[in-house]
Amino acid sequence: MTATNKKAAKQREPLFHVAKRDAVPLWKSLLIRLVALALAFLFCGLLTFLITRHSPLELYESMFLDVFRTSRRVWKMIKDIAVLLCISLAVTPAFRMRFWNIGAEGQVLVGCLATTACMYYLGGKVPDHLLIPIMLVSALISGAVWGLIPAVFKAKWNTNETLFTLMMNYIATYLVAYFLLVWTPDGSSTLPRLQHGHLPVFFDNDYALIVMVVVALTLLMYVYLYYSKQGYEISVVGESENTARYVGISVPRVIIRTMLVSGAVCGLAGFLIVGGLDHSITTESAGGRGFTAIMVSWLAKFNPILMVATSFLLIFLDHGAARMSQDFGMSDAFPKVITGIILFFVIGCEFFINYRLVFRTKASAKREEKA
Repeated sequence: MTATNKKAAKQREPLFHVAKRDAVPLWKSLLIRLVALALAFLFCGLLTFLITRHSPLELYESMFLDVFRTSRRVWKMIKDIAVLLCISLAVTPAFRMRFWNIGAEGQVLVGCLATTACMYYLGGKVPDHLLIPIMLVSALISGAVWGLIPAVFKAKWNTNETLFTLMMNYIATYLVAYFLLVWTPDGSSTLPRLQHGHLPVFFDNDYALIVMVVVALTLLMYVYLYYSKQGYEISVVGESENTARYVGISVPRVIIRTMLVSGAVCGLAGFLIVGGLDHSITTESAGGRGFTAIMVSWLAKFNPILMVATSFLLIFLDHGAARMSQDFGMSDAFPKVITGIILFFVIGCEFFINYRLVFRTKASAKREEKA
């Protein structure tokens, strides 16, 4: 190969390259997401027919309609959406600050543990109208402390918050396991439902209070993140810590304060789970929602209002997959595969919202040939 040919080979453009998009209009991003969902359902329908020989329409009817068949199913779904949304709101302030808090599972668990401890030791000794506020304060403080620990290490010694918060989940799980052994002398580690400290029932609905609390929290978190000084500082620190320091923002203080807020809201979720739903605790009380909340927050671009939609999507798919499994006698695995594929399409479409493929033009190809 001559020197000229070598030079031309070096300068040859690739067939395409990835370029960052400018700001995409809301209608266009929504359209891309809707197209991704439609493609996901078409692909899953074809896969379903090839593997199970069931009609895709029958499966989707089970998935879409049976979830709303009775008011009980609807309220159960709304309850699950509210709890997941609460935890998603908890991790969002930290994520906007680019503090990758993977410890929501543990922060919720210690909130559950603090609530259960109050019910176990004070139930029957303190009237419920006093016990419930004690449970709430204990859960908020416990969650806040659990969030504070990795925040201090990050602020003072710049530790890796992802690994730190992840490890805190395991500590919380084993703390719950230890107290279950203490509270169950028979060694079963199964704590019966506690009889005191139940949250009040509104409108003859066990879930109404939880939904009202989460709706109020969603609005408060939106105002906090977009219209408060603290929310502005969180955004600046997330964009650039150097810029934050230049304008006089104390980065360590913002990190610690934000994680206190995140941990406290996780503690609130633990309070709602134990006081309003389970009235007991296990090592699975958080149910993996601390990790699912990461996806909810990320898909919504850390916007509390949009998180209502992303929470609904994930819970709806989960409940719909469960109905498919029951109605058609399938293994639990296959509906979850369908759910995973749909989520893969939804997450994958974010690439096309943020980036575009720029293909090599004919003119540039001709120039390369001439070279």
